[in-house]
Amino acid sequence: MSQKMTNPPGRPGPTTKTASTSSEVMTGAQSLVRSLEEVGVDTVFGIPGGAILPAYDPLMDSGKLRHILVRHEQAGGHAASGYAHATGRVGVTIATSGPGATNLVTPLADANMDSIPMVAITGQVGASLIGTDAFQEADIVGITLPVTKHNFLVTDPDEIPRVIAEAFHLAASGRPGPVLVDVAKSALQTDTKFQWPQEVQLPGYRPVTKPHGKQVREAAKLLATAKRPVLYVGGGIIRSGASDALRRLVDESGAAVVTTLMARGAVPDSHPQNLGMPGMHGTVAAVAALQKADLVVALGARFDDRVTGKLSSFAPKAAIVHADIDPAEIGKNRVVDVPIVGDLQEVITDLLPELAQEHEKNGKPDLGAWWRQIDDWRETYPLGYTPTADGLLAPQHVIERLGALSDPDAIFVAGVGQHQMWASQFIRYEHPNTWINSGGLGTMGYSVPAAMGAKVGQPDREVWAIDGDGCFQMTNQELATCVINEIPIKVAVINNSSLGMVRQWQTLFYDNRYSNTDLHTGHGTRRVPDFVKLAAAYGCAGLRAESEAEVDATIKRAKEIDDQPVIIDFTVSRDAMVWPMVAAGVSNDDIQYARGISPAWERED
Repeated sequence: MSQKMTNPPGRPGPTTKTASTSSEVMTGAQSLVRSLEEVGVDTVFGIPGGAILPAYDPLMDSGKLRHILVRHEQAGGHAASGYAHATGRVGVTIATSGPGATNLVTPLADANMDSIPMVAITGQVGASLIGTDAFQEADIVGITLPVTKHNFLVTDPDEIPRVIAEAFHLAASGRPGPVLVDVAKSALQTDTKFQWPQEVQLPGYRPVTKPHGKQVREAAKLLATAKRPVLYVGGGIIRSGASDALRRLVDESGAAVVTTLMARGAVPDSHPQNLGMPGMHGTVAAVAALQKADLVVALGARFDDRVTGKLSSFAPKAAIVHADIDPAEIGKNRVVDVPIVGDLQEVITDLLPELAQEHEKNGKPDLGAWWRQIDDWRETYPLGYTPTADGLLAPQHVIERLGALSDPDAIFVAGVGQHQMWASQFIRYEHPNTWINSGGLGTMGYSVPAAMGAKVGQPDREVWAIDGDGCFQMTNQELATCVINEIPIKVAVINNSSLGMVRQWQTLFYDNRYSNTDLHTGHGTRRVPDFVKLAAAYGCAGLRAESEAEVDATIKRAKEIDDQPVIIDFTVSRDAMVWPMVAAGVSNDDIQYARGISPAWERED
């Protein structure tokens, strides 16, 4: 199939220039750099090494590409992810062969799970050496095949422009995802005639964006007649840029809406129909609404186990409408009554007039009883927390104040664990692309480099990395990258001296046997490391808050510092837990509102 070089609908991406007709002679390395310029790349995160080194020489001469030298390839991948998530454009990272390339496996898998458009370019040993176990050789194409949308091995320099054009098209179109381009060193060193392709030709690759009209009409009929409808919104809404259209659907349908971990901000938290996040650590109202719904309309969600709990008991009385751009997701986990394949921007755009027509014919359904039930759940089981027994800061309070004191359009990037869940619960998200985290893969160490990438992509916005002390110690070397490249992110370390979420599970399920979860980072007289001194060593501003009275003033001080990264060490209680909670593998009906408190579904149908 031939496709002109355009951006996919609803997804801002690299602008593609008019096709070059010149046939300049240059090296493959120069062709690679020129190809990145042609596809509209402005920023690359990477580290040079032997196999990719030929590409770094012409990179010096590019006046269009900003290369940011990271301190670890994994961080380069996460930075590209944060950049892509914050901007909607394709993120780019570069690494050398062997260990450089294998260090990208985690960020590639992470981007694949969360549908992040990313292109990773890796060097490979010379073509004649491939398969000989040459120095720093690794079959990165084979290694990453299960965790990329597609990948390429380039041994002919003439193929570089075509492959780069295809890689960026694949990464951004259809269901977005990571694409790897592995380029042999010999291809980079050999002369070639540069020619940029006028069209992308990918026979067999035909992502469906326009939904089937009959399926949309069926969905409209169900939504117009349901008595207990819920819109189950996933990260696909963010990827498709469909938040405005979704808001109209929420208003017109009158349905309750829940936003998954990857979709926070897709509907404003201030919207009265938004019940918050469903699933393992979702709100009681969101979980209960799904369990009692007679219709669930899933939009860009994949019925993940963290949302459904025990799948056989999930939304047992609901008809299911599932709309997704990836046909492989539909029916993968849950049997679907109305499948809709298409880009969500187009799906919702087509659904709105069909819904209006149904309302005109039959009137709007009476959802009064449904909303009385939902409001009862919201009033009875609100999100909250109790004072700590040890007198240390409540982490929920810290994060709540971060949200309250930050700019309205601030971007929050979380690591993985308790702090991630609290950040999704206690910060109110009013806009899409203001919440970035590792959802599907759950990658510790994601926050700092992803925040760095987000700040590069959105330099005029306040960017907070909310991290745990465990996550922070995995990638905090990128503070050096931030200082040297003048990327003034702000880092809130929720320091409980523990691997907090693992410790919570040990408390609940392993009889308080805390095997290897004590990090000794901030309690008592020893601080290993002392994060304030670590910040100073990196050239950052280092602050600390240990009492509730210090929290607001410390956050405000951090906001005043614009010329360097800021790290705040918040010393919090290690006994704080994330509630509500659905234990892994059990039914959502068994949600615990707090320890020892299980909500009762008082009103049966």
